[in-house]
Amino acid sequence: MITPWKSDGWFVSPWNYADEVRTQLHFPRKIKIHDVSLRDGEQQAGILFTKDEKIRIAEKLAEAGVHRIEAGMPAVSRQDAEAITEIVKRNLGPDIFAFSRCMKEDVKRAVDCGVRGIVVEIPSSEHIIKYAYRWPLQKAIDLSIEATRFAKENGLYTVFFPIDATRAEMGWFLDLIAKVATEGHMDALVVVDTFGGISPHAIPYLVKKIKERIDKPLEAHFHDDFGLAAANTLMALAAGVEVAHTTVTSIGERAGNAAYEDVVLSLLTMYGVDTGINYAKLCEVSRLVRQFSGLETPSNRPIVGDMLYNIESGIITSWFRNCGPEYALELVPFHWDLVGQHPAQVVMGKSSGVDSIRVWLVDLGIPVPGAPELETILYAVKDKSVQKHGLLTRQEFLDVVRAVLGPSAVAGIAG
Repeated sequence: MITPWKSDGWFVSPWNYADEVRTQLHFPRKIKIHDVSLRDGEQQAGILFTKDEKIRIAEKLAEAGVHRIEAGMPAVSRQDAEAITEIVKRNLGPDIFAFSRCMKEDVKRAVDCGVRGIVVEIPSSEHIIKYAYRWPLQKAIDLSIEATRFAKENGLYTVFFPIDATRAEMGWFLDLIAKVATEGHMDALVVVDTFGGISPHAIPYLVKKIKERIDKPLEAHFHDDFGLAAANTLMALAAGVEVAHTTVTSIGERAGNAAYEDVVLSLLTMYGVDTGINYAKLCEVSRLVRQFSGLETPSNRPIVGDMLYNIESGIITSWFRNCGPEYALELVPFHWDLVGQHPAQVVMGKSSGVDSIRVWLVDLGIPVPGAPELETILYAVKDKSVQKHGLLTRQEFLDVVRAVLGPSAVAGIAG
């Protein structure tokens, strides 16, 4: 029987779909993914995308079905402006946005690039305006009104982006966004957690307070300083926020942003919300971004980690053998095919067990010996792994087998 929590592609907790849980969820009818990899993602120290790389990433994001692409900030460099202009010309499918400060000149550069929309930033907490910008408070208000009006006059879908909103004093923050909404212009407002300092449980409260004050579509932009960006984004969407700002594999300023693969796959499997993303492209997009960024991603990174489906543990290897392809989801919460991962495979190391040896011998076409020889091979593998401080290669395993069973056992088998 097909259920929301168990399908051919995933097997998650049924309690995600309990009525008592579902009554707390207020997802909008349609959720859009607004990818900021080419702007906020590139702000991660050491990451730089060339014009051609930005175009390639935008094309891949479009193939994956991302709804909006924030292609960059034209004011950063001539190369950025050229990349944004070229991405617009490609007519890839997603709406192309630019990012700007609350300055008319920044907005004009975005207009010149031909983008569909613009994300306009301004500091929104009194303390960051005072200490980081050294502005009088009124300046933030005046610039916001002027720049957002100018964006509207030039036909841009205008998204207002109040920096450090989650650390702002509530009254001041609500007054600011209300003033910009009435005297300036905003087609949508971003709930911005610039420093990743809000907890998931505070998200519905903040969204509620904003909705009580202004009637505008809301978007979510959360950073991952406490490892909560994806969770916070999901909480915001469940509170009625319509657009999620994400980056590929969580690249971005400091600890990065909410990873788009984490957000969209969680929505699909745990909440039954299909954003229309091509999930089989998740790993493909991640590999391209990692290639261009030089980003070293943990091998067990959720969804896209290169060794996520490698099995070393002896007990899990036994489960893997017993389950076979038919019951693969007894071992993982989502199938490798769903996200474009490589199939599950047994690797050889210190944690391996007798069944690990059996799997490798069969794969190599070597007859499986009796229990004593299997045990001898296993402990030789463990010793070799300890000496190496890592996994064994195929050749190293063959060397162990040769030492135990004799040269004839591995004759003609290439390492």
